[in-house]
Amino acid sequence: MKKLKIYAYAICKNESKYVEDYVRSMSETDGIYVLDTGSTDDTVEKLKKLGVNVVTEKFENFRFDVARNKSLALVPEDADVCVCTDFDEAFDPGWREKLESAWLKEKPTKVEYLYNWSFDEYGNPGTTFYISKIHDKQYTWYHPVHEVLKFTGSQEKSIIVEGIVLNHHQDYAKSRGSYLPLLELSVQEDPEDDRNLHYLGREYMYYKKYNESIDTLIKHLDLKTSTWRDERAASMRFIAKDYQGLKRVREAKMYYELAIAEAPYLREGYVELAMLYYDEQNYLKAYQLLKSASEIKEKPKTYINEEFCWNYYFYDLFSVVCFYTEHFSEALEYANLAHKMNPNNERIQKNIKIFQEQIKKD
Repeated sequence: MKKLKIYAYAICKNESKYVEDYVRSMSETDGIYVLDTGSTDDTVEKLKKLGVNVVTEKFENFRFDVARNKSLALVPEDADVCVCTDFDEAFDPGWREKLESAWLKEKPTKVEYLYNWSFDEYGNPGTTFYISKIHDKQYTWYHPVHEVLKFTGSQEKSIIVEGIVLNHHQDYAKSRGSYLPLLELSVQEDPEDDRNLHYLGREYMYYKKYNESIDTLIKHLDLKTSTWRDERAASMRFIAKDYQGLKRVREAKMYYELAIAEAPYLREGYVELAMLYYDEQNYLKAYQLLKSASEIKEKPKTYINEEFCWNYYFYDLFSVVCFYTEHFSEALEYANLAHKMNPNNERIQKNIKIFQEQIKKD
C-alpha cells in the first residue's frame, strides 16, 4: 500500500498542560508543525523537547483564520494530508490507519469524522457531531473566529470516515472573551454569512445582551442562505431564551413553538418549553411536551444538540413531571433511567423510593 505523507499542524498559546497529550495524539503523523502565538509558560520548550517543529509569532490584532493559515504554511510541500486539531483535543489511537485506508480508496480533498465536544462526569460523550479539519493543501482558513476551511481548488470531495474519533477536553479556565469582538468583526466582513450571524446572536445571548441577540438572530432567520432547519430552530430557541431574560414569557413561548414547528424531529424545543411550563407549575403541559420529546429516539450528530436533552437531566425532569401528573409508573421508569445515568445522585434515589411507595398505594 502506498504510504501517504500526513502532517499535523496547530496554533497554541500557554498550552503547557496539554502538550504531552497533544503530541501523543499526533504521533501517528509524519511530523508536527505548531505556530505558537506568544506563550508565556513552558509550552514552546516542552514541544521542542518532544521533537515538534515550532515557530513563534505574536499578533497585535489576533484572528484565528490568519493564525491557522500561518500554521498551515509551515506544513511541508510534499504533504498529501494535513491534520488540524487544537491542543485540548485528542484522537482515539489508530486513527491514521483508518484515514489512510479511506483516503487512498476514495481520494477525497477533505474528511469528516466524529467529534466528542463534551463529556459527562462519568466520561460518557455528551454533545457529539461531525467535523472536518483533515484536508489536502487546497484549502485556506476563513473567518476571524469560528473559522472554517474554504476550498481553493477546482473539484472538492468530502467523505465521512467512520471510526476516526476526536475527543475534546476543554480548559474552562481559559478566557473566551475575544470571541465576541471577533464575531462582530466576522459579521462586518461577511454580513451574508448565516453561520456566523447565528453564532454572533448566540454570543450576545451568553452575554445577556438580549435585545442585540434578538435583532441578530432575526437577521439570521431572514437570510436567504439560512436554510438549515436545525440551526434555524436553534436561533428561535435562543430568541425565546432572550425573551425569558427580558421577562417576556408570552413571546418566549411563541418562539419555542416556532422552534418546534421548524424542527419537530429535535428534542430541544420541546424540552426547553417544558422547562418553562414546569417553572410555572403547569405540569400537564410540561408532560405533553416531554412525552413528545421522548418519542424522538435518535440523537442527531450535529453541534445543535443540547446535552441536557439526552442525559440524566431529561429523564429526571420527566420523572418528576410524571409524578405531578399522576403517571406514577412512568415516573418510576424515567427515574430509573436517570439513576442509571447518574447513579450517585441522592435526590434521584429518594425520588425512586417515593415513586415506588406511591405505586404500592395505588
